[in-house]
Amino acid sequence: MQRGPTGRCCYGSPSGRVLLERCACRCWGCSPVSSSLRCTTLMMPQEHTLLLAHKPQCVLQVSNYLPSISASISLSPECHIWRACIGLHWAPRVLVLYSYSKLYRCRFGARSVERTLSVFCLLFAVCENMGLLLLTSVSSTEAYAVHKAGFLLFICSSLIYMLITCRLWSAITRQYFSPEDAKSHRWKKRLLLVCYFFCGFAAFFYWKHNMYCQSGAYTMFALFEYLLVFSIMAFHLTAIWDFRSREIVVVSLYEDRHF
Repeated sequence: MQRGPTGRCCYGSPSGRVLLERCACRCWGCSPVSSSLRCTTLMMPQEHTLLLAHKPQCVLQVSNYLPSISASISLSPECHIWRACIGLHWAPRVLVLYSYSKLYRCRFGARSVERTLSVFCLLFAVCENMGLLLLTSVSSTEAYAVHKAGFLLFICSSLIYMLITCRLWSAITRQYFSPEDAKSHRWKKRLLLVCYFFCGFAAFFYWKHNMYCQSGAYTMFALFEYLLVFSIMAFHLTAIWDFRSREIVVVSLYEDRHF
C-alpha cells in the first residue's frame, strides 16, 4: 500500500479484481439456467404424466409430459434449490444494473431522449427483478394468484426492458461504433424477436389448454415457457460484449492517524 498525507484517508493497492463480463455471465445467466434445469429433471419422474385441467367444462385428465417452470419450483427440494440460486445471484445482478446505469450516463447527454429512455429501461429492469423475487418467494402451491402476478410482472417487464434496450443500443452504435457494440446490438435484436415469438406461442397454448383441455397443449405451453425464459437469460448475457474487459476492483481503505 502507498501511504498518503497524515490524517487523510488513502486507498491501498487493489485486493481483488473481478471481470465484470465474467460476473454477468456466471451470475446473471448461468445460475438461473442451471437451477431451473436441475429442478425440471428432479420433477420429471413425479406427478406430471397426467394433468387435471381445472375448468368446469373439462372433467377429464389430459396428458402432460413436461412440468411448467412454476410446477418444477413449487415442491421440495426443487423450491429450495431455485431459491438458493436466485438468492446467490441477486447481488451481482444488481451490480450489473448499476454498471448499466453508469454506462448510459456516460454515453447519453443529460437532456437527450435516450437518457430519459435509459431511466425507464432501468425502472423496468428493477420491476423484472421484483417479479423474479416474488415468484421465487411465493410458489404456485402456496398462493397461486400472487405467484402468477409475480410471473406476469417478470415476463412483461422483461419484454419492455429488452425493447427499450435495443432502442438504446441502436443509438449507441450510431454514436460510438465499435465491433463489440455492433455485435451486441445484433444479438439483442435477434433475441428480442425470438422472445416475442416464444411468448406469443406460450400464450396461445396456455389459452388452448384452458379453453379446450387438449392433450399435449400444456406440454407445448411449458416448452415455449422454458424457451422464453432461456431466451431472456441469453439476452441478459449480451452484457459480456457490453462491458468487455471492464473490471470490478476492490481496494483497501485505511486512515493514517497519529495519536
